[in-house]
Amino acid sequence: MASDIYWLCVFKIEPSGFKDFAALVRPLIEETRKEPGNLAYEYCVTKDHTEIHIIEHYKDGQSVVWHVQNTFSKYAEAWGKLAAVQSFVVYGDPGEAKSTLDGFGAVYVDRFDGYTK
Repeated sequence: MASDIYWLCVFKIEPSGFKDFAALVRPLIEETRKEPGNLAYEYCVTKDHTEIHIIEHYKDGQSVVWHVQNTFSKYAEAWGKLAAVQSFVVYGDPGEAKSTLDGFGAVYVDRFDGYTK
């Protein structure tokens, strides 16, 4: 069974705050890129700049916990002033990361078929 975990998060933002949000996530993205357990970290925005969609992929639950505690935590306070969780759907078994992800209001769905290359 695959141990990797990924999710899609949707955050609401004010269009006037998009430039500040983009500036905030730039160093976060660069730090996350260096994490050996991170496999993907993509940010997308709706045309009207009211929603941010984030796709994150990690090799296992331990990598998720490390990311949240050591990288994301440095940005969390400023993040909370600019963006609010609209939805957070986790794919795969979060294992030890479940209690960490519960804090973001995560909804968990199980894999039942398919593959990742």
